[in-house]
Amino acid sequence: MQFVDLAAEGKINPLIPHTAELIVGAIAFTLLFLTLRKFVVPMFEKAYTDRTNAIQGGMERAEKAQLEAQRALVQYNEQLSKAREEAQTLREEARVQGAAIIEDLRAKAQDEAARITATAHASIEAERQQAIASLRNEVGTLAVELASKIVGEALDDQARQSRVVDRFLEDLEKSK
Repeated sequence: MQFVDLAAEGKINPLIPHTAELIVGAIAFTLLFLTLRKFVVPMFEKAYTDRTNAIQGGMERAEKAQLEAQRALVQYNEQLSKAREEAQTLREEARVQGAAIIEDLRAKAQDEAARITATAHASIEAERQQAIASLRNEVGTLAVELASKIVGEALDDQARQSRVVDRFLEDLEKSK
């Protein structure tokens, strides 16, 4: 109401613009609005769309890279699992082969020891028989000489010598 009162009195309110300013301002605003709508807003829309597409493409690439990384991880884990299984198999085979080699070498060593023992026993027995034969001859010769001296007659007969030696050896064995 005061506005109407002021207008009636002829006083102009400094807060209310002149009509010409309002018309020029409205035309300038309309031109600015149309210019912005025609040129600037499409550039902002294009920039926004490009940025959205870039972000979306980056996200898609990131998802693809993540899927590829997951596939690679699964493949790596499978290969690692296979390698571990293969290593376990190789260790088991090596252990079995090692045990077989040790058993084979042990058997060969036992066979060789048995052969050496048998050879040694045979050699000892042969030397023993040879020593017995040698001692028999020496004892026989000594017994014949002793018997010849005791009896006073010569024991030249081979059969008689053998009987005397055998009898002497039997007496020795019985006295043991």
